[in-house]
Amino acid sequence: MKPRMNFFQAAPDTIKALNALETQVKSSGLEQSLIELVKTRASQINGCAFCINMHTEDARKHGESEARLYLLNAWREAPVYTDRERAALAWTEAVTLISETHAPDDVYEQVRAHFSETETVNLTMLIATINAWNRLAISFRSVPPVRVKASAA
Repeated sequence: MKPRMNFFQAAPDTIKALNALETQVKSSGLEQSLIELVKTRASQINGCAFCINMHTEDARKHGESEARLYLLNAWREAPVYTDRERAALAWTEAVTLISETHAPDDVYEQVRAHFSETETVNLTMLIATINAWNRLAISFRSVPPVRVKASAA
């Protein structure tokens, strides 16, 4: 796959605004581990290889376990996530797939059981932000900087 353009260079002021939102969300008080799980899960749903690569690396740097990253796509069946993380992941899926889910009441009630109003807004902005990054990376074909070892023949 070949990148279509460098959107950072093409519209630096627009990307600067998205980066400012990213910075605000990161400093909102949400746990770093939760932020990386949400970013990774939304990126999985959207099929954004660039962002999956980036956020799993970031999660590992912040101490996330391999098992929790491997099981993220099947979080409902995996016993390694807290109730708060489960609520955030359910909300991530509902908001990422908003045209299909319309953010159902039961999922909203679940997230509100574990997040304050302010945290719920910040979580939703986190989800909106990673979805924006996913759309940019996918649309402009950002290629993850992954090196693949040659297999033995």
